Amino acid sequence: MADEKKAYFAGGCFWCVEEAFEKTPGVIKAISGYTGGDLKNPTYEQVTYNETGHYEAVEVVYDQKVISYNQLLNVFWKNIDPYDAKGQFCDKGSSYLTAVFYQNEEEKIAFEESKKNLGKSDISNFVTHIKKLDIFYPAEDYHQDYYKNNPIRYKLYKTGCGRVQKLKKIWD
Repeated sequence: MADEKKAYFAGGCFWCVEEAFEKTPGVIKAISGYTGGDLKNPTYEQVTYNETGHYEAVEVVYDQKVISYNQLLNVFWKNIDPYDAKGQFCDKGSSYLTAVFYQNEEEKIAFEESKKNLGKSDISNFVTHIKKLDIFYPAEDYHQDYYKNNPIRYKLYKTGCGRVQKLKKIWD
């Protein structure tokens, strides 16, 4: 029986972050959604086109017997550009900024430690936020599992944004 826990990450477009986590052993599922702002039950249009304070984020449900929170942090780092203060790849705006939303002090400390352990000499230039989780709102159904349900459109989007190439440049 799985020993389920949840973790929350914002890494730009939630479709890409959801895919990265769902393909990780030990992750049961990832749910696209919104968090970090004050507006209750926000919609995609409100988050994207208005200043709601919400980030596009994912709720990661994982089996802590198989994968640790620290390992999830590593997956997160390797799938974002921690230097971009305007968004991620071709998506710009406050809803596309990167952040880890912690639920307790252990997760907050783990975030800081993971950043130090990346082996990057310029972590002082990282702009990824660390924020206390308040409420996570699942996104609309058409955003869930977008990479599976719309594989051609998703591939064109991901390739067109240069996400894979830029990540290789940062992390390899």
